[in-house]
Amino acid sequence: MKYMLLIYGDEKALDDIEREQCYVKSTELAHDLHSAGQYLAAAPLHPTSSAMSVRVRESKRLVTDGPFAETREQLGGYFLVEAKNIDEAIDIATRIPMARLGTVEVRPVIEIPGLPKS
Repeated sequence: MKYMLLIYGDEKALDDIEREQCYVKSTELAHDLHSAGQYLAAAPLHPTSSAMSVRVRESKRLVTDGPFAETREQLGGYFLVEAKNIDEAIDIATRIPMARLGTVEVRPVIEIPGLPKS
């Protein structure tokens, strides 16, 4: 089953050097997961200052700056993995470097038949 591991944290918690070290460790984890046949995708996200939120209400497009919800932790990246069950996905989530500073949300992915293959 596929699981999305959503990485949340204070985007100001790391300086540039710490952020680069986090990317290196995350890349190592991605290679480990790839070797185990569990890696599907991963990427960090640009800061929320570059985000836009889109809604459609009464057939009108509403676009606003930034994320919709104001929180102390922002979505900073993700891993998409293959795991046997939720426990295995949680084990993988604990290996993500930002789990030590923020939160990693683990969610099963609904696979809809007929979607294009990546």
